[in-house]
Amino acid sequence: MRLMAPTFFGSTQRPVQIYMVLLHVLVTFMFPVHLLINLALQPTSAELFQNLSISMTCAACSLKHVAHIYHLQDSVEIERLLIELDGYVDGEEEHRYYADHLQCHARRFTRCLYASFAIIYALFLLSILILIASADRQLLYPAYFPFDWRANGYLFAMALGYQSISILLEGAQALANDSYAPLTLCFLGGHIHMWGLRMQKLGYAANPIGVNHHQQLCAYIEQHKTLMRVVQLLRSTMHLSQFGQFIASGISISITLVYILFFAENNFDVAYYGVYFAAILLELFPCCYYGTLISVELNRLTDAIFSSNWVGMDRGYCRTLLIFMQLTLAKVELKAGGMIGISLNAFFATIRLAYSFFTLAMSLRK
Repeated sequence: MRLMAPTFFGSTQRPVQIYMVLLHVLVTFMFPVHLLINLALQPTSAELFQNLSISMTCAACSLKHVAHIYHLQDSVEIERLLIELDGYVDGEEEHRYYADHLQCHARRFTRCLYASFAIIYALFLLSILILIASADRQLLYPAYFPFDWRANGYLFAMALGYQSISILLEGAQALANDSYAPLTLCFLGGHIHMWGLRMQKLGYAANPIGVNHHQQLCAYIEQHKTLMRVVQLLRSTMHLSQFGQFIASGISISITLVYILFFAENNFDVAYYGVYFAAILLELFPCCYYGTLISVELNRLTDAIFSSNWVGMDRGYCRTLLIFMQLTLAKVELKAGGMIGISLNAFFATIRLAYSFFTLAMSLRK
């Protein structure tokens, strides 16, 4: 995001401002538009499915990027709150969980994400070299340009260069978009789990000197408020971006599958769009998985509170614990667009949506 929105992080130099304007006008806005316009120019069936696949992906990427920039202040606050929650990690069991589960899952996800983008970029650069070496002038993707790019080599180089640079920058936007939600949900779910471990031990272990059990309970309630603040901020930052991703992923999966099965002309196209198909699933599944994990961990909090050693505590402590436990009974859920719960159910619903679009596309082809 420092590359995509440097002015937000304090860069006010004129060249940086010009770069921001060109980036969002030529890439974020114009690149999806110049692909979508081509759909109205009566392309062939192969061009239609090839164009639809990349058009939906780029349009969704641009919309998600704009949504993330709009909520970038909230994302910065989430980062600050997660660092604050890191400071509450205490004890051997929590540190072991943080290292063996939380950080391990985060590293595994980022490695898979970076590997998929690296493979796509490698195949993408190879396709550019093939187009440059080819005698026939062809673009990476069928698209509209306000000039005849077939007229001479300079115009063709301009059109191909625009698409190449735009795809590279769109890829950087997609990397920022696709890593933010899963990693944030991963760390939030881990901190909710560790808070539950902490709460279960309340009243059994010795408290720090000068701190009684009621004060420790109040401290845990404040930590819970921090967790719920992160959930609240995630609702605003992921509200539109994840909703667009669910819809765009369902359509892109089906269209890409149709193109691979019926319109791919060579093994390179099959390999390129096969990796592209897998990348769409990879960017969708982790967010849904960690969304389900958060729901499970939140549902366990009431049991964790009840499992603490409240027997024999004074009336004020028990009253506070009872009220707090009743508050945790309220169902907390992250939803995309206010309608779709971010969970594995949404992932499988997206797969079903993709199959429906695939069936529709096949019937139209006949």
